[in-house]
Amino acid sequence: MTITFITALILSYLVGAIPFGLLFGRIVGKDVRKEGSGNIGATNVNRLLGKKLGILTLLCDVAKGFFPVFIASVYLPVGDNWALFVGLCGLAAVVGHMFSIYIGFEGGKGVATALGVFLFFSPWSILVALVVFVAVVWFSGFVSAGSLAASGMIPLFIWTFGESSSTIFCATVIAGLIWFKHSPNIGRLRKGEEKSWKTKKKEVE
Repeated sequence: MTITFITALILSYLVGAIPFGLLFGRIVGKDVRKEGSGNIGATNVNRLLGKKLGILTLLCDVAKGFFPVFIASVYLPVGDNWALFVGLCGLAAVVGHMFSIYIGFEGGKGVATALGVFLFFSPWSILVALVVFVAVVWFSGFVSAGSLAASGMIPLFIWTFGESSSTIFCATVIAGLIWFKHSPNIGRLRKGEEKSWKTKKKEVE
């Protein structure tokens, strides 16, 4: 079990570490780390490369969170620590996205990859979190604020829907990491310097 779990943990990290946004950018001749927000996630890819590649990046980042935990749930032996081990594989995938070995341990903010992880454990929690995300983004104008609100509340939603303490623990750690990676955004929000999609919409009009 120990060797199987360690192998699953490493593979989950390596899958999560695949920088899809960066790869898609290179296909069209752009380095998304050097333009826009400098992030490899779907929001910056959408801003720089268009909606199609932005959506593709989002789907791939979600998938690399979902499939490691799905596969781990199938192949890891069921036992007292099964939920914890599977949850840690999800955590490893998110850490991989945030600190990718393929690009010098840099990476994205982990929201989409975490979405994939939580989608496996508690789809209803994700549904509620998406409502929170959309509402906060709509009223505030800041995608980062929506991500912070939804990720911060996801452990509570998972607890509400009766998931195991191990799942709640992993969700709490992931939420904390997402907030850590959003530290620059939090600083800009406090200073009133964060970019708003509402401002961009007005500029286009």
